[in-house]
Amino acid sequence: MALRYTERLVGAGIEPSVGSVGVSYDNALAETINALFKAEVIHRRGPWRSFEAVEYATLEWVDWYNHRRLLGPIGNVPPAEAEARYHAHVGGQAMAA
Repeated sequence: MALRYTERLVGAGIEPSVGSVGVSYDNALAETINALFKAEVIHRRGPWRSFEAVEYATLEWVDWYNHRRLLGPIGNVPPAEAEARYHAHVGGQAMAA
């Protein structure tokens, strides 16, 4: 299965991994998000009538996940807001230096 996946990525012109060869840590986050998405959207909201319905539901979920989901470990703010704050802080430090 992994070999077919890698071959499909290469065939599509996509870099198969940014991590070290043989290390699974770079896949763990993607697999966790994929499982969460399937549990929260695909299995819960199906059956699906069309590819477009799945595509739209995916866009809605990704937007919610990044922009409206409150994440406790980062202060009960959405991840996109925390990232923007981080970059504003780092950018402000670079200008002060």
